[in-house]
Amino acid sequence: MRSTRIAISAAMLGALALPVLSATTASAAPAAVSSAPASSCSSLPPLPYAVHAKAVTIRSKASSKSTALGVLYKSHKLSVAKKSGNWLYITDKSTGVKGWVSGTYVYRDIRMCLD
Repeated sequence: MRSTRIAISAAMLGALALPVLSATTASAAPAAVSSAPASSCSSLPPLPYAVHAKAVTIRSKASSKSTALGVLYKSHKLSVAKKSGNWLYITDKSTGVKGWVSGTYVYRDIRMCLD
């Protein structure tokens, strides 16, 4: 019985102390943010293209029915030369193969700015 009362008292004390601690850290946060150097996220260069699937087929034309030239794996580095609709003309830097890949699987991640 006594240990139950102690546990309940400790839980209530913790519940009362939590808002106080949260208020202290919340009021300290703006001071930390304002002391940081003013750097706009929008001035940073865009993120690189990346493969967002295990593997993507590299094709001779911007069509899923065209001839397959190779496979672009997630670990491969690539460069994008041009776009046509949802297709990207890429060079697989790991193998040297050039061709078209679907933009559904190869795209840039978006940087979120919290300015």
